[in-house]
Amino acid sequence: MSTAPLITIFVRHSEDCKYKGDEFEKRCHCRKHLRWSSNGTQYRRKANTRSWAEAEQVKREIEDQLSGRTPEKPQEPRGLEECITLFLQDKTTQGITHGVLTGYRLEFLRLRTYCETHGVYTIQGVTRELLTGFCATWKILYPSSVTRSKVKGRLSGFFKYCFESKWIARAPQLPRISVDAPETMPLTAAEYDRLLAAVPRAVSKPTEQVRTRALLQLMRWSGLAIRDALTLKRGEIQDDTAKGLYRVVTKRQKTGTHVSVPIPSDVAREILAVPNGDPRYIFWDGKGSAKVFSGKFGERRVKPVFDEAQIPRVCQMVSHRLRDTFAVDLLEKGVPLEEVSKLLGHTSIRTTEKSYAKWVKGRQDRLDSLVVGTWAAPAPAKRRKR
Repeated sequence: MSTAPLITIFVRHSEDCKYKGDEFEKRCHCRKHLRWSSNGTQYRRKANTRSWAEAEQVKREIEDQLSGRTPEKPQEPRGLEECITLFLQDKTTQGITHGVLTGYRLEFLRLRTYCETHGVYTIQGVTRELLTGFCATWKILYPSSVTRSKVKGRLSGFFKYCFESKWIARAPQLPRISVDAPETMPLTAAEYDRLLAAVPRAVSKPTEQVRTRALLQLMRWSGLAIRDALTLKRGEIQDDTAKGLYRVVTKRQKTGTHVSVPIPSDVAREILAVPNGDPRYIFWDGKGSAKVFSGKFGERRVKPVFDEAQIPRVCQMVSHRLRDTFAVDLLEKGVPLEEVSKLLGHTSIRTTEKSYAKWVKGRQDRLDSLVVGTWAAPAPAKRRKR
C-alpha cells in the first residue's frame, strides 16, 4: 500500500474578510482549497465547501484514494427489479440466446413475486432464510433435480453479479441441491449398428426414415444436442476442402457457444441429402418453436427407434446417449477433456467433468500405473556390519 502525500487545507479569502491575512484560519466562511505534492508535481483543487470540517472530509477521501485505501461505505438500497434488469442486460451483452434469456426472465419473475409477497423489494432484503423458502417451492415447479440444480446455478450467478457490483456485502448462499442424474451411458459400437438397423422397422414412411437415420448420424458424429441438430442449417455443414473433410460449424441454442466439429465425409453427404421443403434447414421448416419441434421429433421418431433396437432408456432424454457416445469415444481414444469440452460447446470444463471425468483414458492410465507401481516388492533391507 502506497503512502498518501501530505494534503494541506488552505483558505482563499474574499477581499472584505477580516481574516484574509491568515490562509489557515478556520473561523471564516471563505472558500476552502486543498494542495499537495506528488512525484515532483504540485496539485491544487477546490474543496467545494466553505466549511473547514467538510474540507477535512474531502481531504480524507483524497488521502484514501491516493493511498489505495477503500473505506467501507454503507450500501444504498437497490431495487430488486432494477438489479434483475441490469443482470439480464449483462447476459444479453454476453450473447446468451433468446431461449436461455426467456428462462432467466421466468425464473427471476418467480423470485421477485415471492420476495414481494414477503414484503421484500430490495436486493439487500433478500436473505438466506428467504431464499430457503423460495427454493422449497421448486419441487413442484421443477420436478427434475437436474433442472433445480441449473436454476440454482443461475440464481447464484445473479447474486455473485450483485456482490461484484457492490450492491450487497456478500452473496447469500442457496440451499444445496442433490442431483439424481442418470449415469452417463454411451452406446457400444454394436448398439449403434443395431440402432441404425432398427430405423426402417420403427419408422414407416421412407422420407421419415431418411430424416431419422440422418439425425442419428449427425448427433453421433458431431455430439450436438437434439435441438441443435434438428435446427441445423445446410450452410452450417461446411466442406473444408483444404483438409479433405466436412465440419459442422454452429452455435448452441442453450448457451450460445460456438462449436466447430469435423465429421466423416460419408456422414456429411448423407445428412445434406435429406429432403426438406425449406432450403435453409436440414430437418426443420423454420416455423413455430424449435423446442416444441425437437420435443415432438424425439418422442415420435427417436424413442421408437431406441425401443425397436431394444436399447434400454436410462433417462427421458434417450437421444442424449448419442451425444455421450461422441464424447466418450473421443476420451477413450486419448483426446484431452479440455478439447472435448470445447467440441461439446460447454461454457465450463466443470460441466464436462461432471459427466465424463471417469472416461478420461489418460487420467485412468496414470492412476493405474500409480497403483500397479505399489505392487513391486520392496528391496531387502541391508544388514548392518558389526
